[in-house]
Amino acid sequence: MKSLIGSKSRLLFGITLIFGLIAISNSCSKSSAYNTPQGNNTGNNTGGSGGTVPGANEVWIQNMTFNPSNISVTAGTTITWTNKDAIGHTVTSDAGLFDSGVIATNGTYQYTFSTTGSYAYHCKIHPGMIASVTVTASSGTGPGY
Repeated sequence: MKSLIGSKSRLLFGITLIFGLIAISNSCSKSSAYNTPQGNNTGNNTGGSGGTVPGANEVWIQNMTFNPSNISVTAGTTITWTNKDAIGHTVTSDAGLFDSGVIATNGTYQYTFSTTGSYAYHCKIHPGMIASVTVTASSGTGPGY
């Protein structure tokens, strides 16, 4: 009789433990809303085309890559990087022109490119993550305009 009571107690304890772990797991997955990302946080990470791909002038940090890895914009354009990975990343210019600091999950960073040229950048935490921005002259800004 004692072994039957002990078995029921262990079963009840096990079930309680499992439900407790599930509750904790669900609350942890929602905690990303409380992260405080560094950089300029716009709070917008849905993308310009419905949330499945980056919108115009957006780069998503996703699956340990910059997406797109090469982006072309006109001078005066602001690019927004959004970290969609579960770990922190940086957006760091190879030439030292900009550095986001660590961008937390769902955090964003913005930088405005005012001068034409090619700008290579990387993640300081994951040096294999590399990408570039090509900036061309905006229409109507050449000589005589």
